[in-house]
Amino acid sequence: MIGKGTSHGAITVINAMPCGIGSTIGITLRTDAVFNPTGETKDVGISNDPTENKEMARICVSETYKKMNIEEPEGWLLNIYSEIPISRGLKSSSSACNAIINSVISAERFEMDVIDKIKLGVNCARKANVTVTGAFDDACGCELGGLVITDNKKDEILFHNDIGEYDVLIYAPKNKIKKTALPLNELKGISSKIEGLVEVAKTNPFLAMTVNGMEIASVSGIDNSLAEIALSNGALGAGVSGSGPAIAIVLEKGDAEDFIQRTKLIGMISASTRRIPK
Repeated sequence: MIGKGTSHGAITVINAMPCGIGSTIGITLRTDAVFNPTGETKDVGISNDPTENKEMARICVSETYKKMNIEEPEGWLLNIYSEIPISRGLKSSSSACNAIINSVISAERFEMDVIDKIKLGVNCARKANVTVTGAFDDACGCELGGLVITDNKKDEILFHNDIGEYDVLIYAPKNKIKKTALPLNELKGISSKIEGLVEVAKTNPFLAMTVNGMEIASVSGIDNSLAEIALSNGALGAGVSGSGPAIAIVLEKGDAEDFIQRTKLIGMISASTRRIPK
């Protein structure tokens, strides 16, 4: 039986690398996975970047079968289709893990608690070495929507709230930033500043994402000038998402088109915040 799974992207409010506490907002960019548990080989196709390493996807399939206590087929076919640029700080890995796990579960007609699915995906990402923090905050934002604050050291949700609908514009340059290239010592050095944003994020997540973006950009050498332009043109919040280099801009609902005309910032990826599913 062919199974289909979906997850979404997210943008950063608080980067978890400095202090282990992370926060994200779910957005409508999506990842779809289609899993066929029959075939002669184990084959993975990634439509938006065929050159991307496929080991994480294979781990997700294998670990999901172990979690279900079902023997993994000798051959299967997995195809992944994503709107999320890879290695830009937009949670592509977390979204892919969630979608793949959902597709395998769908194919086997298996039921699993949503938090158990998220934690399974986080463990797969850790096993594949595609995350520094464990990315529990990213995985929760992608799967649950809304504003999420998590303790990534404990894989624990500290806060989850529906913030409503806003327009989101994303600048995603062509260059990627791999986790192995991150200045971890410098990021740890700003832990107290980032930790101070946790309470701010609960009531003013857009301010928190703006301050977080400035701090991350300053230690990582990422150009944050686009966020400054956005803020001077009416953005509610703007800053580096994840480890970058993407810049996320949050606007009032319906303001994206006028914002682009005002600023002449073309080539942006358009999305919106994703509400908590009912």
